[in-house]
Amino acid sequence: MTPDLSIRKRVVTVEETHRDGEHDLDTPVKKVAAIAVFENPYAGQWKDDLGALTDWGEQLGETLTRAAVEQLGGPDEVESYGKGGIVGGDGELEHVAALLHPKLGTPLRAEVGGGEAIIPSAKKRGGHGTTLDVPTHYKDEAYVRTHYDAMEVRVHDAPRPDELLLAIVVTNGGRPHPRIGGLQKEEVESRTD
Repeated sequence: MTPDLSIRKRVVTVEETHRDGEHDLDTPVKKVAAIAVFENPYAGQWKDDLGALTDWGEQLGETLTRAAVEQLGGPDEVESYGKGGIVGGDGELEHVAALLHPKLGTPLRAEVGGGEAIIPSAKKRGGHGTTLDVPTHYKDEAYVRTHYDAMEVRVHDAPRPDELLLAIVVTNGGRPHPRIGGLQKEEVESRTD
C-alpha cells in the first residue's frame, strides 16, 4: 500500500538582488525557492521499493515549480533552475535521491517551458534549520558560466528526524555582473533559433 503524502509545511522564499559589490544592476536578479516539508514514510526502516517517494517527487516537482515560477513572473522569466533536498536523521540520503531523480525533472521542465540542460541538484542529511545550497545553472545549456550559482534554502524547524525537505529553485538571470567569459546565453539562444 502506498502511503499518503503528508505535507506539514510549504515555504516560498523570494530573493531579489539590486546591487552587488559597488554597482547597481540594470535588472535585479530574482531567485525563488519553493519548499515542501513532509513526513518520510520510510524513516527508521529499510525498504527496497522507494516508489512512493519517486511518485511524490513527480507530484511535488509540478506543484513546487509552479509556485516558484508564479513568483518569478511566469515561465518566460525562468533562466536557471535547480533542485535539492534534506533528509532528517532517521532517513537515508537515498530517500532524497528517490524524490529528486527518477521523475521530478519532467514536470519541472514542463512548468518552466522547456529546459534542455540537466537540472543540478544537492542532497544532505540534517535537522532543524539545516541550510542547503541548491545549485543553479542555465536551463538550456549547462556550460553557460554566467549562470553558475546557488540559492541557500533553510526552514527553521525542519526537517524533523522523520521528515524530508524538498526545494525547487528558479531564477530570472545569472550572477550579478558576470565577467569570467565562456559560453554566453545569447550564443545558446542563437543556436536554437
